[in-house]
Amino acid sequence: MPPVTHDRRITQGEFMSGTNDPKLDDDAQLLHSMGYAQELSRHMGAFQNFAISFAIICILAGGLTAFQTAFSAGGGLSIGIGWPIGCAFALLVAAAMGQIASAYPTAGGLYHWGSILGGRGWGWATAWYNLLGLVFVVASVDVGVYDLFVGLLGPEIGLDPASLGVGTKVFWVALILASQAVLNHVGIKVTTMLTDLSGYLILLTSVVLIGALLAYAPSLDFGRMFTFVNNTGDAGGGIWPVTGVAFYAFLLGFLHVCYTVTGYDASAHTSEETRNAAHEVPKGMMRAVFWSFLFGWALVVSILLAMPDMTEGAKQGGNVFFWTMAESKMPEALKVALYASIVFCNYVCALAGLTSFSRMMYAFSRDGGLPASGWVKKVSPRFRTPANAIWVSAVLAFIATLYAPALTVLAAGCAVFLYLSYGMPILTGLFAEGKSWTHKGPFDLGAWSKPIGALAVIGCLILAFVGTREPNEKVLYVVVGLAVVLVAVWYGGLRNSFQGPPTGELIAQRQKEIEAEERALGVRA
Repeated sequence: MPPVTHDRRITQGEFMSGTNDPKLDDDAQLLHSMGYAQELSRHMGAFQNFAISFAIICILAGGLTAFQTAFSAGGGLSIGIGWPIGCAFALLVAAAMGQIASAYPTAGGLYHWGSILGGRGWGWATAWYNLLGLVFVVASVDVGVYDLFVGLLGPEIGLDPASLGVGTKVFWVALILASQAVLNHVGIKVTTMLTDLSGYLILLTSVVLIGALLAYAPSLDFGRMFTFVNNTGDAGGGIWPVTGVAFYAFLLGFLHVCYTVTGYDASAHTSEETRNAAHEVPKGMMRAVFWSFLFGWALVVSILLAMPDMTEGAKQGGNVFFWTMAESKMPEALKVALYASIVFCNYVCALAGLTSFSRMMYAFSRDGGLPASGWVKKVSPRFRTPANAIWVSAVLAFIATLYAPALTVLAAGCAVFLYLSYGMPILTGLFAEGKSWTHKGPFDLGAWSKPIGALAVIGCLILAFVGTREPNEKVLYVVVGLAVVLVAVWYGGLRNSFQGPPTGELIAQRQKEIEAEERALGVRA
């Protein structure tokens, strides 16, 4: 790799001056124009692209397992009002990201967007924050899978959750991750079959759970949705340190929604596996956020309304959902069916997270952004999946569960790092638009582009701020520490060797190599 002695944004002309091979479809031609081969299998349609983000958001995951982070902050108000406000910000972020994804539909989208709009160094840093966020996504959800299985189904099959030690938890989390890696390894078709099923099952299970909670609630006091109660400190089971500032307590509750409604960059990370990606990826992200907002709001409000007593419920802390279900008079058979579906949907949520994580790692590696990039970027000729990246991702997620087994810490880390990585390319897009970024894709926000982008950045910063509050202040230390390390490594010499996405003459040089790479994978005859 020749040394790089400059750092500038990639111009639109350089990026889009690609091939015009009549034998290739529009998606492959666009990818070739960016200097990349069509190595991954492009089998995902519009619904599959939506479903993978909807599955990774999974309101039956964070909506349930992180419920206490809102309820133990501002009581009912953090649920009834906090959820829609937080989702409104998430929808703005999805719209701003979708506009960029429409112009640059590549795997590892955030890394490419950051590089194209803000320069190689900015894109390189964006990639690291996104990768760390995705580590926390997979780790937190898989810990949640275990906790939900033990807490919900365990007593139904004779298991005493209190009798299971840390060793048991580590073993089963490792087994869960290994099975998800195998399913990802054997092809995107297998993963999308499960995420498609999960998409329907999330909606069905949510509707049934909402109906059952409301039908068997002791009473329906909708005023709870608008009732602020400062549950910080012991009143909320010690989830948050006590604070006397009502607005701050309410603000803390946003961790619930920003942990749950995240990971929708999965649609962008699977761009190279999606047909008509420039059109469908933005739609996939926005639809996933919108339907998660709508059904998620009904779900979390139904939990709130089904509690026999709000004061007693708040004292349950992290067990508030389990306690509410245990107190409910709904039939046991119905409970077991719901529990089984919830656990399955959480499993597929983490499966989709691993898909997203591995695609980001693959995309970053093919540009030399990771140690051992040449090995990590390898694609399985048989399954057309980034096999090595999949297994590396699974191992890193497992390590994260060992370092921070507490779900709240993992949830906070997930929300902070992902939303920071979302905000970074959006921020540079605000400055690049109309300058180096002059040609947009089919999804164009038009005159609303900069206002939506600015609000999205503000939303990302607010949500990231919430995730670094005590007792999750260590997440802030990691954010700052990573920034210091990245700056030191970059200016310590990496900026002279890391080229980032192909540009100019390098794109033309890559055109000569692409056909051979695709023939080796059986893409071309």
